[in-house]
Amino acid sequence: MSIYSPSIEKLIENFERLPSIGNKTATRLAFYMLNCSDEVAEEFVKSIQEARKNLKYCSVCFNISDTDPCFICANPKRDKSTICVVEDVKDIIAMEKTHEYKGVYHVLHGSISPMNGVGPDDIKIKELLTRLQTGEVKEVILATNPRVEGEATAMYLSKLIKPLGIKVTRIARGIPIGGDLEYTDEITLLQALEGRMEI
Repeated sequence: MSIYSPSIEKLIENFERLPSIGNKTATRLAFYMLNCSDEVAEEFVKSIQEARKNLKYCSVCFNISDTDPCFICANPKRDKSTICVVEDVKDIIAMEKTHEYKGVYHVLHGSISPMNGVGPDDIKIKELLTRLQTGEVKEVILATNPRVEGEATAMYLSKLIKPLGIKVTRIARGIPIGGDLEYTDEITLLQALEGRMEI
């Protein structure tokens, strides 16, 4: 039996549906929303509704944006000859935080995972191959996540793209800054050795 009224319990349950939000955090968020001013609560609800209504997928790279094409694809200063392939829109944000990558992106919206019933036709691979037909692209950087599904997706894409005469690269993997060798697993150490470069 819950110690909260049904309305509060429902609010907590809805916050718990968010990724990485446990019961304690959901409870704190629920009470924050209950204790904030009506204006703040209404603005919060309005921002969610407007985002759901106004955001759409870019018809070029499948990023989420208010505009089509998205601001990255529409930027004439971006290098259209390089495409960085990522699994999720959040990965674009991570790449952009480096302030170093000047190319464009392609969002797959997932990775190949037969165990979860996700095959090549379930993610945006056909759309990527269509983009590569223009002859403008010189390099495809595969920046899928370094786990089994991400690696399988990268290998699959590499086999499809290389015959087109386009350079295919994979982001390096290895030991994070601030990490200690003694606590690093064998696979990460092996990848760091394989990805070593001259200094």
